[in-house]
Amino acid sequence: MMIKSTALLVSTLFLSVSLLAQQYKPLEDSSSVTFKIKNFGIPVSGTIKGIKGTIQFDPQKLGSAAFNVTLETSTINTGIEMRDSHLKKEDYLNATQYPEITFTSTKVSPSTKDGYLFIFGNLSIKGVTKPISFPFQALPNGDGYTFVGSFTINRRDYEVGGSSISMSDQVSIELKIAAK
Repeated sequence: MMIKSTALLVSTLFLSVSLLAQQYKPLEDSSSVTFKIKNFGIPVSGTIKGIKGTIQFDPQKLGSAAFNVTLETSTINTGIEMRDSHLKKEDYLNATQYPEITFTSTKVSPSTKDGYLFIFGNLSIKGVTKPISFPFQALPNGDGYTFVGSFTINRRDYEVGGSSISMSDQVSIELKIAAK
């Protein structure tokens, strides 16, 4: 009886693991998260680094796909140190109180655009969490994937930049996340 119970337990564990998607870790050196926003009508771009988290992904098992990643707000870089320091302050990213930007997926599904998938999830910035969705590509890369996508958010939805009239409300974000 004990052998049958053990065999059933092992079989159940094996089946559970085989139903899950493969797990990957984002690679900081091969990934990029860039943003663009207009300030006084002039485009300003920058990057945010410090990507960490886990990605479960198998293109054949989209129902078990899960993206849970963070970025470090203190790594914002626009190429101008004075501006970067300003963006880390309370009115903008408040990097001291909110050290991370977080994205947690809720669903991944096929897209109507060939070669793309569609991801749904929750984006948290400065303690404000909002649902977002966007198309992306999962490009095989050796023993992992590079995930490429872009989306636009309204900075005011996340209480970033207060009521600044010089800065556009729309922020474009481009992702290139390599994961192994």
